[in-house]
Amino acid sequence: MSKKILLEHINEPGIQSFDVYRKIGGYRSVEKALREMTPDAVVEEVKKSGLRGRGGAGFPTGMKWSFLDKSTDKPRYLVCNADESEPGTFKDRYLMQHIPHILIEGMITSSYALGARTSYIYVRGEMMYIIRILEQAIREAYQAGFLGENILGTNYSLDIHVQPGGGAYICGEETALLESLEGKRGNPRNKPPFPAVSGLYGCPTVVNNVETISDVPWIVNNGGDAFAAIGIGKSTGTKLISACGNINKPGVYEIELGVSVEEFIYSEAYCGGITGGRDLKAVVAGGSSVPILPKDLILKTANGENRLMTYESLSDGGFATGTMLGSGGFIVYDDRQCIVRNLWNFTRFYHHESCGQCSPCREGTGWMEKVLHRIEYGHGRMEDIDLLVSISKNIEGKTICPLGEAAAWPVASAIRHFRAEFEAHVKNPESCCKKHLHRELVSH
Repeated sequence: MSKKILLEHINEPGIQSFDVYRKIGGYRSVEKALREMTPDAVVEEVKKSGLRGRGGAGFPTGMKWSFLDKSTDKPRYLVCNADESEPGTFKDRYLMQHIPHILIEGMITSSYALGARTSYIYVRGEMMYIIRILEQAIREAYQAGFLGENILGTNYSLDIHVQPGGGAYICGEETALLESLEGKRGNPRNKPPFPAVSGLYGCPTVVNNVETISDVPWIVNNGGDAFAAIGIGKSTGTKLISACGNINKPGVYEIELGVSVEEFIYSEAYCGGITGGRDLKAVVAGGSSVPILPKDLILKTANGENRLMTYESLSDGGFATGTMLGSGGFIVYDDRQCIVRNLWNFTRFYHHESCGQCSPCREGTGWMEKVLHRIEYGHGRMEDIDLLVSISKNIEGKTICPLGEAAAWPVASAIRHFRAEFEAHVKNPESCCKKHLHRELVSH
């Protein structure tokens, strides 16, 4: 079995409570950091670990921390992005539900490293039960002396607040999140300035994902070099993967980065193979916003090498023949699934969730939805396929935030790898829909 950093004690009875979490070694990183390390020393260990942002971007965490503006007298903030809205991704929710104290411990240790005296956990508004769990964990941490004034008798003080999200996918983008946290409409900001210079309330701010922050206690306790020794190359440590779709064992798995995609899908230790013994058709490896890959390119790279669950291997070949690890939302499709229908469903989501600030995204996502609906429901034209590619290219790189790209990339990749399926929908829609069990069209 692979090394476990976050889920090692997931099955410990009562792990949700402070007492049990403390008994298995919880909050040791807070004690070590506050009593034995300087804030800069904690940052240095995170740098040495090679930890990359686990929310999707994969940017080096230690480097992001080092960008924080320390030349000003303004307060600094740490904000945890728990607005997990990416279709196919549910690992953060799982972690917060079952081991909330690992996030609270990570928040304290990370806040100390950054010099933050007030920190926030911004949670997707639909997950009120998670908010209540976190609030209880925070109360327990206050009662035990790990939060509040002069923590553990030191001169470091910290308050943590949980904020329900604004109910929009766009609020997962860090600057839109900050706008929402300030009580405004969650529209992304123009950058620069970046949050590290002017973030929450115009103050230096770091925004990190739940999983990223939860890795920090282990790094502080065991050292950055120990974390870097896990994984392959620049893909260090472990990664939580949300596995779903046509697999025998959907759920959240913690893998050592470097496991092969084939092993992850077919091994009994992980997904347990395709449901009903059917053939694998395609995989969306990192949440709905990353390019889809067919069977031959998800199991092997274009060069014939085994595709690995790492940032580098999954992106090998660029978007022509590769994809992204992203948030780790791993969606598996068997040979019965319709790529056109799946894509239309994704595009509907992105059109609905576009904030409307940028016209390429606002108009482009709407047009992609309309054209895909036309193809899916038997009214498509052959030129519609190239029209979709054209629209996606006119969105990519022309928006304030990445939502436009998140909508465009799946469209371009689906047509690139499954063009014949789109053509079949145009040439013989009724037969195609019967093949893919599209009952609504057949009934028309």
